[in-house]
Amino acid sequence: MEDSRKRVGLIALERVPVRDHTELQDGNGNRIGEVTSGLLGPTIDKPVAMAYVDAAFSALGTQVVAIVRGKPVPMVVSAMPFVPTNYFRG
Repeated sequence: MEDSRKRVGLIALERVPVRDHTELQDGNGNRIGEVTSGLLGPTIDKPVAMAYVDAAFSALGTQVVAIVRGKPVPMVVSAMPFVPTNYFRG
């Protein structure tokens, strides 16, 4: 893996599942990364994904665009895990 790319969590702002190998773009249409896995997160009831993006777009809260079947789907970089754990380790 190159040092110029970072693994990030993404949450879709629309209810459209984003699957693996989906291209990610910045607001200007430049390719910045690719989704490695994605599904509808049952706990948060939103589409979630993991992706590798250029390091400049890896900050929490950064908005990116996934191209799903030729249509743009806005997504935001989020912390992982998407739902914090609340179990006790004794």
